[in-house]
Amino acid sequence: MKKSEKQLLELFRRISPEDRKTLQDFASFLASRNADQPTVVSEPLDIPRPETESVVGALKRLSATYPMLDKAKMLHESSTLMSQHVMQGREAGEVIDDLEAVFRRYYDELDVAG
Repeated sequence: MKKSEKQLLELFRRISPEDRKTLQDFASFLASRNADQPTVVSEPLDIPRPETESVVGALKRLSATYPMLDKAKMLHESSTLMSQHVMQGREAGEVIDDLEAVFRRYYDELDVAG
């Protein structure tokens, strides 16, 4: 076993069961990006929302949480919300709440269609 694998295993053993699940979900997402062995992620990953988060950080988190969604289809709504924050001074927390709702709605629509 390589040194990096041992370090990862040691860290895995030190975290809570909930965090282990999050790490496994995220590892599954990263593995799904491998073109040689595509892994289909059908359920949203459990990536918790930090207490303090930027709108850009939220977009990155939500993109990782919902890897099965086509982000291009959500571009208009996402960019409108980002503009409301940047140009109009809308609170980040409110914009992030709306972004989460947008991602969830697109996921729910995907689930219904699929």
